[in-house]
Amino acid sequence: MSLQPNRPPPELLLVNEAPAHAVEIEALLHRAFGPGRFAKVSERVREFADFAPELSFCAIEAGKVVGVVRMWRVAVGDQPVMFLGPLAVEESERRHGLGAQLVERACQASQDAGEAAVLLVGDLPYFQRTGFAIAPDVTLPGPVDARRVLARTVGDMALSGPVKAR
Repeated sequence: MSLQPNRPPPELLLVNEAPAHAVEIEALLHRAFGPGRFAKVSERVREFADFAPELSFCAIEAGKVVGVVRMWRVAVGDQPVMFLGPLAVEESERRHGLGAQLVERACQASQDAGEAAVLLVGDLPYFQRTGFAIAPDVTLPGPVDARRVLARTVGDMALSGPVKAR
């Protein structure tokens, strides 16, 4: 799926996440999710996953981080996959397609790096437009609504098994 018509405006840059972005990213994540984000099953996954900054992106506008998507290396069963999240966009920048653009950039970068699948926990109606579908045979390390476990794969790959460290 191409999001070409919704390209970010020239003053908005999508760049790889760097250590210099850390403070702004943490503040954005706190505004978007609050402290409750640390109790979610996605956080349990991130605790054992390897962060992939080269596949994680920030949206920068006027020198400020206004959006972020992070990628993590995990496995489903024996299949290496990327785990996407968190995804956050400043409230003032929402409803313009920036979140979808960040997701698409991270997924394409992952595929270009040889990764065959991206997994996440999220809302199907939102993520379906960027190629995600329910992954019914994937289990996470904690309770989660199975309808929110989504994957985007290359070809007809079917993911099955527990999410674990690579």
